[in-house]
Amino acid sequence: MKYLIIGLGNIGDKYNKTRHNIGFDLADRIAADKKVFFELKKHAFVAECSHKGKKIILIKPTTFMNLSGKAVKHYLNEYKIDIENILVIVDDLALPIAKIRVKPKGSDAGHNGLKNIQETLCTDEYARLKFGIGNDFPKGSQADFVLSTFSINERIDVELALDKAQDIVYNFVLMGIQNTMNQFN
Repeated sequence: MKYLIIGLGNIGDKYNKTRHNIGFDLADRIAADKKVFFELKKHAFVAECSHKGKKIILIKPTTFMNLSGKAVKHYLNEYKIDIENILVIVDDLALPIAKIRVKPKGSDAGHNGLKNIQETLCTDEYARLKFGIGNDFPKGSQADFVLSTFSINERIDVELALDKAQDIVYNFVLMGIQNTMNQFN
């Protein structure tokens, strides 16, 4: 069985380690754990690995956040993966820093990456791992906030939560979304 794990973010050095790129951070962490490397392919950086006999395709879309659906659709088709075997890793302003929620489906909640995926796939019925980035910003400064980096103190909590998030991804691959939600939410 194959699984598509999508880490959302924006390409380019100026976006590295920003709140909006937490999906890329987790995808990088999994690749490092599995000792695989990302290759630039059509619409995404791609790395392939396995976890206890399950094939994982990790992608980091190169289409920028707001057009992530193009890469997701391409790799779903390319690898012939069922939609119930995808997990989108996304930052979430509504959650406190380093808080994680796993959901089997849902609205885009104003997140442009999720919105584009839903428009492209014509469904909101796909699993997502939402990683809290906090929302401590002045009114009208949301764009600047999501493109900012975590403070040193926040980064400590984020690193610990990334460890947990990695476990969640592996659990999803082995046990599916419902068991993962029961165990981690």
